[in-house]
Amino acid sequence: MELLARAPLFGALSPETLTACAEKFREAQFTRGEMLFARGDPGTHLYIIFEGHVRLAVATSEGRELSFQIVGPGDLFGEIALLDGGSRSAEATALTAIVAFSLERNAFHELRSNIPAISDAVIACLCRRLRDASDKMEAIALYPLEIRLARFLCVALKGGPEASGRRTPLELPYSQGELALLLGASRPKINAALGALEAAEAIKRASDRLFCDRAKLARIAQWEEV
Repeated sequence: MELLARAPLFGALSPETLTACAEKFREAQFTRGEMLFARGDPGTHLYIIFEGHVRLAVATSEGRELSFQIVGPGDLFGEIALLDGGSRSAEATALTAIVAFSLERNAFHELRSNIPAISDAVIACLCRRLRDASDKMEAIALYPLEIRLARFLCVALKGGPEASGRRTPLELPYSQGELALLLGASRPKINAALGALEAAEAIKRASDRLFCDRAKLARIAQWEEV
């Protein structure tokens, strides 16, 4: 139930309602590289991740791909097709081994019929999704890549552990190529932007992680300190 309480769609519900919802979820596991669903598939389930990371992307018939989100522990996805009864609008692929909990469409609609507060939570969740999409489009259109990358890293650091020293370690469970797709840039440009952040002493790169100066990243991102 603690996991459900952190999910955007369910977090504002009462403990009693969360308990009723949690009873309808079922555990689901996927291996690294496995596709959870493809674009055009029926939207039969929504998912909340317990462990691992999933890439959400759209692809053309020519093979071009755009990753628009990578979701991790506590994140919810797959709700759009579940809500409107349409097909999947994107594909979901496991970047790591995944442990998730799924909710089947009929079970969700039964909960929504019996618990009116869930409908209000759905509206609030979809409004947040629209705001997030608007913010991402604004960032891609109006801000240099270094600022977009700094903002991405600030968001990734939120909720993470505080470092005992000046820099906070951050493990990114995906490649520079995947990061480039998320930020609407090429891989060489992402590498150059990482170099610029390193030159500004906002990050230090290691083989498997970044060591981040939260205050400097926030200043480059033009945000308050994370």
